[in-house]
Amino acid sequence: MAGSRLDLNGAGAGLRLALRVERWPIRGAFTIARGAKREAQVVVAEIGDGTHVGRGECVPYARYGESVESVVAAIESARGTLAQGLDRAGLNALLPAGAARNALDCAMWDLEAKRSGRRAAALAGLPPPHAVATAFTISLGDPQTMAAQAKAAARHSLLKLKLGGAGDRDRLAAVRAAVPHTRLIADANEAWQPHETESLLAAAADTGVELVEQPLPAGADGLLEQIAHAVPVCADESVHDRASLDALSRRYDAVNIKLDKTGGLTEALLTAERARTLGLKIMVGSMVATSLSMAPALLVAQNADWVDLDGPLLLAADRTPGLIYEADMVLPPAPELWG
Repeated sequence: MAGSRLDLNGAGAGLRLALRVERWPIRGAFTIARGAKREAQVVVAEIGDGTHVGRGECVPYARYGESVESVVAAIESARGTLAQGLDRAGLNALLPAGAARNALDCAMWDLEAKRSGRRAAALAGLPPPHAVATAFTISLGDPQTMAAQAKAAARHSLLKLKLGGAGDRDRLAAVRAAVPHTRLIADANEAWQPHETESLLAAAADTGVELVEQPLPAGADGLLEQIAHAVPVCADESVHDRASLDALSRRYDAVNIKLDKTGGLTEALLTAERARTLGLKIMVGSMVATSLSMAPALLVAQNADWVDLDGPLLLAADRTPGLIYEADMVLPPAPELWG
């Protein structure tokens, strides 16, 4: 990552802000250990200078104390400062890491790309992006249902299994029997109990799972320093931005970088750079959202060890223009979408 070469002062003076909340139905339901949902609620920020408009999308997440209303209010709080010439460096100081800052930061990148006629990757000091393989998510369910869903999705070379604690051994075994040659990663979403974590990691290893995300609750994951990691363990809820990395490097083998957690592309690139320095592997993920959320994350995903940017594939329909998915590959965004 070329985070040290980032121009944090993009955007400019006299910017105008427009906001809207959108609801995108999910195909079926998206189920994890914390519950199920049938639509993705996103907040879209548009920043314009009278000629060009940049867009950014974020997903308020209740797990982090966010709601649509609180995120809209946080973005609105920056309206006056934007009109006075807020740039990305100022934005990082004005708002904390989270969904609201993400929408504004990505909109600023998009606006600068449109103003300059250069792609966002070039503005970030990165080479032109290439297509990357993304995981496809199998929602939490009973073993037979998850196995059937995995078999139906076997065209994807990497599946991400949502786990929930009790019954996970059976879920892992059933899915592996259904797709014996497919790469698997798993996400427990903080649902495992301390006494079973080491044995469940061993069960994951036995079924050929190559990564397990967030087995224990954030803030109660110290046990991971003391037990064997039969497969690499990835921090998700425990990691947000660079400031959270150092304390985690003894507990985790990898980190899941999401722009809605870091507060935008600017901090995500710097977080990835710091994670590599600490010897951590990188997953790039996202919430369930449209291609507008995935597009900037693709810049961070270029050199990631795992990519989980399948949000649009989980929706009943995506925005137009959207990202192009070919089999398990997702192509870089067209400038009409973002960046």
